[in-house]
Amino acid sequence: MVKAVIFDMDGVIIDTEKHYNKAWCEAAARAGFTDFTREHALMLRSLDARLAAKLMKEIFGEGFDYCAIREIRREIVAERLEKYGLEKKTGIDEILAFLHSRGIKAAVATATPIELTLQHLERIGVRDKFDKIVSAKQVENGKPAPDVYLYACEEIGERPEDCIAVEDSPNGIRAAYAAGCKVVMVPDLTGPDEEVLPMLYGVVENLVGLEDLILELELQ
Repeated sequence: MVKAVIFDMDGVIIDTEKHYNKAWCEAAARAGFTDFTREHALMLRSLDARLAAKLMKEIFGEGFDYCAIREIRREIVAERLEKYGLEKKTGIDEILAFLHSRGIKAAVATATPIELTLQHLERIGVRDKFDKIVSAKQVENGKPAPDVYLYACEEIGERPEDCIAVEDSPNGIRAAYAAGCKVVMVPDLTGPDEEVLPMLYGVVENLVGLEDLILELELQ
């Protein structure tokens, strides 16, 4: 049986990845890296900052100051969220109600800093719907390492194999799979590729689709 569902936040609970993608491109361009593209921004989804900095230097050279460009990106994202608002992803309210009705725990394991995570979840009215909320900034290694998912499982008192992890990005999928969770992808900016497909228990169009997967698992 499924004892818990652990959600990534950006691109899964809230529709923010589109803003991050555009903001990375704009921030890099401001720093003089006009050849930074949407595809480069996609590589950075949920990626541990140390790995991200190394990757960007490998691609663009030692002059790519990841931390400085990330600060510009943060400012741009904040401006975009102020302009466009913070949007929920389809089905988050429904799936949380479904989990509660069946006594299944719900948690968040995100790459976003915990303070901002709590603010965002409060803003969309779901913060108190989760049994535990954790950030990769609270563990030694961020995604794609399994640390944040192992920490979330420990905090909710469940084994990874009894938990579904819901992700939208390859780095998040790798982290959840390495932790031993059953990984379900809800595609956002990209769909599953050949690398991550073998790691997935399932792919659903939106969060409501999780209900059928959970019911199937309960019948096994």
